[in-house]
Amino acid sequence: MTDIKNPDAGNEIKPNDFYDRVDALIHIANQQCNQVDKGKVSASFLFAAARFNSWVSASGFENSELMQANRQELVQYFVQQYQSMLEDNLDEFISNFSSYQKGK
Repeated sequence: MTDIKNPDAGNEIKPNDFYDRVDALIHIANQQCNQVDKGKVSASFLFAAARFNSWVSASGFENSELMQANRQELVQYFVQQYQSMLEDNLDEFISNFSSYQKGK
């Protein structure tokens, strides 16, 4: 199985690479929000993340039986990661609400 928990293991990581990728994806979502309701963009973003992470997970197994045997562990991992990231970002937006919401 691919090391989903640390996909950059063994690779040199530049500190800003992670956030550069995040910003690029958020930029795409923001562009779509100019044409479609942000709730619809959010739903598409969530589905895309689930679809992509399923593909990344599948690429780490030799067959579907092994993937099935690890299915619950995969779900738990991604749910825990999303919850942690969501909580961190909600806390940041709560702490910076006034400045972040200027000029919505």
